[in-house]
Amino acid sequence: MPKILFIQPTQYAENGKLCKQSKIHLPGLAFPLLAAYTPKHWDVELCIEVIDGVNFDSDADIIGIGTMGHATFRGIEIAKEFKKRNKTVVMGGYMASIAKEEAIKYVDSVVVGDAEISYLKMLEDFEKHGKLQPFYDYPISKLENLPVPRYDLLMNKPIGDMLPVQAGRGCTFTCSFCSIACLYEGKYLFRPVDEVVRDIKAVKELGFNRFYLIDDNIVSNPSYLKELCEKITPLKMHWASQCALHLAKKPDLLKLVVKSGCDLMSFGVESIDQESLDSLEKPWVKVSEHAENFRILSEAGITVSTEMIVGTDFDTEESIRSTFDFIHRNKVPIPRFYILTPIPGTALFKQFKEQGRLLTEDLKEFNGAQCVHIPDKISPENLTRMYWWLNNQIFSVKSIFHRVLLNKYLWRNPKMLLFSLGVNLHYRHYVRKKVTPNIF
Repeated sequence: MPKILFIQPTQYAENGKLCKQSKIHLPGLAFPLLAAYTPKHWDVELCIEVIDGVNFDSDADIIGIGTMGHATFRGIEIAKEFKKRNKTVVMGGYMASIAKEEAIKYVDSVVVGDAEISYLKMLEDFEKHGKLQPFYDYPISKLENLPVPRYDLLMNKPIGDMLPVQAGRGCTFTCSFCSIACLYEGKYLFRPVDEVVRDIKAVKELGFNRFYLIDDNIVSNPSYLKELCEKITPLKMHWASQCALHLAKKPDLLKLVVKSGCDLMSFGVESIDQESLDSLEKPWVKVSEHAENFRILSEAGITVSTEMIVGTDFDTEESIRSTFDFIHRNKVPIPRFYILTPIPGTALFKQFKEQGRLLTEDLKEFNGAQCVHIPDKISPENLTRMYWWLNNQIFSVKSIFHRVLLNKYLWRNPKMLLFSLGVNLHYRHYVRKKVTPNIF
């Protein structure tokens, strides 16, 4: 029986040690889904390195490595070690897809973009010919008839209280810095609602009362979201996702979303400066509406999580200090921050390269926690310093106490209060090790 070993790498802390956790609270969906596509005569094993050890003596025939953010570079190390042992190694995921010519230097093959077609062709080639094509790039045009993910591969691991489910892929927006925009170019593919509900029921049957809808902007199709929420409501599940702040402007839809069990949403706020947002090709988000949008969402029962960027051409040391004041003043329960990073393949990377503003093209430096370009109004060194200042201020005990324990909206839902407190303490743990706090 042939065997494939899927590996989701972890990342390194500043001290050079691998980041490890006692449990992973939100496991990824890609490998359980690919496992469900794998022919029955194949054996499948899953390694999530943040909680598992990598077995370099594995008897697997194919090693499949994911490339999520800066964990990609640990993935390259893993690939090199397995290649030394004469294993067939494949990479996939958004980093390998965007930088496929770089990724192929370390592996036998790269699965580019969506894998539903490419993955099966890759396995077929291995069985028939014993070797692989360098690239498997077979785009899909619809998301129908996906199998139920192999959640069973996660059940013997230390995981949290929710499992991932997907309704669609892509995003209708084309922000210049976004890897999703680079891969999907404004396309958003939606699954049939009944198939999504089938997966949610599968999660519930495993004993979970919570799921995470891992879509990039679920509110981009309001009629679809409405139908989905109507069918989720009778299941009496709790759920979370991420979407644009437009949700705050749709009171009827927001009410339905909350009624269906949603109690946490992540929003791409990006900046508190309108010129910065405009420069990122995100003018539809209005800084003047941030505070009111947060209030509307919080009043409705949504715990607000934000993602923000520092390092645009309009950022200064003072604007970064003001970002802290804004988050603190509005008591944002779960904030996250990144340095503007021109990911290869994006419009932003092309722009900075043409302008001669890239400090390096060494992808190991593109980790979202240090500046790799020349901003207009702040030096790269000062931007990196202020990025860590911002994280240390936001995830100080004083700030966590203020934003979480003194947040009147969270006290309406004690479970989300405890969840928010746990996330902040978890992020604080990573910040103190100078690791971008995005593993949870």
